[in-house]
Amino acid sequence: MIASVRGKILQKNPPQIVVECGGIGYEIDVPMSTFYNLPDIGEEVFLSTVMIVREDAQLLYGFLTAQEKELFKLLMKVSGIGPRISLAVLSSMSAEDIGNAIANGEVGLLTKIPGIGKKTAERMVLELKDKVLVTAVSSPVSNVQSEIIQALTALGFSDREARLAAKQVPADVDASEGIRLCLRQLAQKG
Repeated sequence: MIASVRGKILQKNPPQIVVECGGIGYEIDVPMSTFYNLPDIGEEVFLSTVMIVREDAQLLYGFLTAQEKELFKLLMKVSGIGPRISLAVLSSMSAEDIGNAIANGEVGLLTKIPGIGKKTAERMVLELKDKVLVTAVSSPVSNVQSEIIQALTALGFSDREARLAAKQVPADVDASEGIRLCLRQLAQKG
C-alpha cells in the first residue's frame, strides 16, 4: 500500500491532482481543505495517503494533515459512507468542525453536507461519537453570525467558507453590514 507521496505537483483539477514521484505521476483525489492549501504547480508537496483497491480501480486519496487522514478512515467505517462521501465531508467542513459536530451530536449541521441525509448523519454520530477526538471547543455562533452564514450559504458559498468569513466579522456589526464585509472578503479570495 502507498502510505505517503512526496513529489512535484504536475496538475491541479479539483478534487484531483497529479504528483510526480520518481518519474511516476500519481493521480490523487484530495478534499478541498487540502486542495486550497497545496503549493503551486511545479512545487514539491508531501501528502499522507490512503489507497483503496477495488475490483475495477486502484484509488489514491491524499491529505496534508494526519487528522484529515484519520477522520477519512473513520468515516469510511460508517455503513453507507464510502470514499467519495468521506471526501465530500472533509471538503465541506474542517476536521475540527466535523469532530465537534459528531461529538456534540449536531445532526442538523452534518445534514448540510452534500450526500449526507438525516439517517446517515445519525449513524455518523452513533458510530463515531466515542472515536473522534474533539480538538477544539467550537466557539458559539452569535445570532448575527448565524444570519450571515445563512445568507452566504443561500448565495451559494459552502458552509465552511461562510463560517470562516463570519468569524472575521467584528462583534459590533449588524447582519447586513456583516454580509457586505464577508462578500467583499470572499470576492478578494476568489
